[in-house]
Amino acid sequence: MKFNTKWTLGALTVAAVLAGCAAAPNVAEVKALTDKIVKASFRDKGIAKVDRVLNIDETNLACAEADVAGKPLDEKTAKAIEAMNLKAVKWPSDGKFLGDWKSGEKIAQNGRGLTWTDKADTVNGGNCYNCHQISKQEISYGTIGPSLYNYGKLRGITDPNSAAAKPIVEYTWGKIWNSKAYNACSNMPRAGHAGILNESQVKDIMALLLDPKSPVNQ
Repeated sequence: MKFNTKWTLGALTVAAVLAGCAAAPNVAEVKALTDKIVKASFRDKGIAKVDRVLNIDETNLACAEADVAGKPLDEKTAKAIEAMNLKAVKWPSDGKFLGDWKSGEKIAQNGRGLTWTDKADTVNGGNCYNCHQISKQEISYGTIGPSLYNYGKLRGITDPNSAAAKPIVEYTWGKIWNSKAYNACSNMPRAGHAGILNESQVKDIMALLLDPKSPVNQ
């Protein structure tokens, strides 16, 4: 379930209601109606709970409302949201950004976790190939996001631990941890912030993208 599902449902329902109404309801009425529809239409199943749809944070709420309104956030609001999310980024506890690229590849390929068919102890994957091309060897990938093939190589990263690489390394970590720190209404999941991936897993994805020995950079 996407976070903006409830507002989309509400917008469609309200549109139908308005077909027979003389005046449009206000925002509060739309939200109340939407909540009612969501509560009636969804149910908890396994580890997938309805509160994923109902309890959305300030960032997703603002983006969902802009989506329903059919116009992007104004620049001031977008910048404020990005700044707020950047502050929420948790940097590596030991100061080390890169893990093992081989483990990172497995995480990128793994789409399990957080669905109603998964158990609570299922280790989440990153499902990165669902949106990105990453390595040349993988022939099945999504195109919602940009290609990440040669990600580190194209950015001149020959030594990820060097001072010269620091800006790209930190940006990449921040983007994976909380994508909305750099694009307020990004479609990319906030992998670390949302608890989809843990710190160790993010390090491994970092290595996949930035380690010169990774197939991504060959």
